[in-house]
Amino acid sequence: MMGFSDSVSMYDGKHMDVLMINALFHSLHNIFHTMVGLEIEAGVPEAKHSRQAMGEVSAMIGMNAENAHGSIALTLNRASVNEIFCRLEGEDIVDFDREASDLVGELVNMLAGGAKSILADKGFDFDMQSPRLMTGEGHELKHHYDGQTVLLPICVGQSEFFMELNFV
Repeated sequence: MMGFSDSVSMYDGKHMDVLMINALFHSLHNIFHTMVGLEIEAGVPEAKHSRQAMGEVSAMIGMNAENAHGSIALTLNRASVNEIFCRLEGEDIVDFDREASDLVGELVNMLAGGAKSILADKGFDFDMQSPRLMTGEGHELKHHYDGQTVLLPICVGQSEFFMELNFV
């Protein structure tokens, strides 16, 4: 499992904080390990310069604390949604738009909730918003704030999906 240093502040004024990425990745790892029965591996985080989603279904959720505000998005392609759905439900998706949106919305809710718990142990008290769901090839993700969006590729099984973070 990929790990990050916990020795920096929430935000240094220019770059996404390693503490937030670490909390989110550990939360996601826990979800996939315990609920989905799959191991995930994080790729290299990079700056994202467009709003175009990297997959066909996305869910975004806002998180706000006294000293940090932002949003998190998960974007999955059809192959990754099918792989995860099949592991959870034991069958293939019948109604892709509805079932994929429900799945990704629930994943982003669990992701933010797990990260909120991890960050609370470090003194950060985040409030979460309701997730916003988007589908369709080429849809756009507009994060809640104008900070730099960080894109983190996540490999799961034979497929890949993406986590986006944007905090100020």
